[in-house]
Amino acid sequence: MKRSKLLFAVSLILILSFPILPQETAVRNSSEMQACFETLQQGLNSDNVGLKAGCAYMVGVLQCQRSVITLLQILHSSPSEELRILAALSLYKIGDSRGIFAIKQAIKFDESKRVRRICEIFYKAYGQEGPENIMNVAVN
Repeated sequence: MKRSKLLFAVSLILILSFPILPQETAVRNSSEMQACFETLQQGLNSDNVGLKAGCAYMVGVLQCQRSVITLLQILHSSPSEELRILAALSLYKIGDSRGIFAIKQAIKFDESKRVRRICEIFYKAYGQEGPENIMNVAVN
């Protein structure tokens, strides 16, 4: 348990330490983006928790619609609280109605109080004009 939390924390720090590419660079080459999305999707299906966590975060940052189903599966069935939280965060960032509904359901039915509480923050922030207001909701 401690090892997975440490792995999660280290992967999150590594991900957050790299600057995000400007949008014009990201859309520079459609085939490059397709390859990137394919690689992220493979990472989401990995058994490596750190890789799965990093990929779950990045598909949210890139708002990869094709990863919604996989993120829903992680949110519903992952034994790791951290992965479920990351899946909820990415679903929130993507903004797909299926993902938002799954976050709403997790508030009621997730076994973890921590996951339920964080999903509630995401859901309230989404109701208050989307991802840019998450810090306002989290503080209040």
